[in-house]
Amino acid sequence: MSSDARERKAAKPTRSEPKASEVTELEARLRALGAERYHHRHPFNVRMHEGKLSQEEIRTWVANRYYYQTRIPLKDGLILAKSADPAFRREWIGRIHDHDGTAEREGGLALWLALARAVGLDEARVAALDDVLPGVRRACDAYVAFVESHDLLESVAASLTELFAGDIMGTRIAAFEKHYPWVDASGLRYFRSRTVQAPADAREGLAFVLEHAKSAEEQDRCAAALERKCEILWSLLDAIEAAHTAPRLARAAQARLDDAEPMVVLPERAVKLGGSGVEILRLCDGERNALAIVAALRERHPDAEHLGDDVHDFLDEMVRLGVLERPGADVRARGRA
Repeated sequence: MSSDARERKAAKPTRSEPKASEVTELEARLRALGAERYHHRHPFNVRMHEGKLSQEEIRTWVANRYYYQTRIPLKDGLILAKSADPAFRREWIGRIHDHDGTAEREGGLALWLALARAVGLDEARVAALDDVLPGVRRACDAYVAFVESHDLLESVAASLTELFAGDIMGTRIAAFEKHYPWVDASGLRYFRSRTVQAPADAREGLAFVLEHAKSAEEQDRCAAALERKCEILWSLLDAIEAAHTAPRLARAAQARLDDAEPMVVLPERAVKLGGSGVEILRLCDGERNALAIVAALRERHPDAEHLGDDVHDFLDEMVRLGVLERPGADVRARGRA
């Protein structure tokens, strides 16, 4: 299908939900899974749509979400390589054109960089992926790895978060127009494009899954693939939300940072610290968020490589071990009720 034909097809009026009489048992199962676990329920997105994010949080999200956008053409290329059907490949390649763009029109990557400009970010820095959080990078890379390691049916099923993307984009446009007037309206073109493209892509992907997932085992694998994709989207937002919380020593923890062997003593164990760990923990005062801690350390160690990644990973590990806590953070385990 040509890009023009794809655009004409995508431009047809769509509805988010089909009539009940048209829904198969598998489709109903996939839609119910998304309604429960898609990232529209993540606290970060909820706060975004309620107008409660700061400018710094919006900018962090835009800069980091761009990394996800760059992974989409890669996973679509992997899906293309899995199919021996020329008709499928002709159809699916339109998704790469949608993100990479064509000679005639801008793609999603360019539109996202326009959003970066609209929120006041340096476009070149965003495009260089200089500020991608390690948790975001792992989540997005996990999606590409999933597609690389699973068959065509599961890979297409994982893409069915598109069933819900059109609706969240509509919600997002309304939220930005109402709550974030400081964002130039030209930056919302990506969201507007996806209100049309995502439902069209979802129809194609869903039709493929319903046609090919015949056995109970195949249907279970499709549901698991969609669930895994939802987990990945949650993980991405978990990392962004964590970057904006201010870690502090856990109530039950006793820091012995000046000992010959620095450690933090917990009720059930002691956690030994290296030299950099001591310096990081001294900054965890419950006032500085993780990004501010990284900035403070960069001032002290301007030549340190991978400093940001190392600090964020260290903080995550200390939270996991119970050394640190993140007051006010609402990072739940992968959207499960």
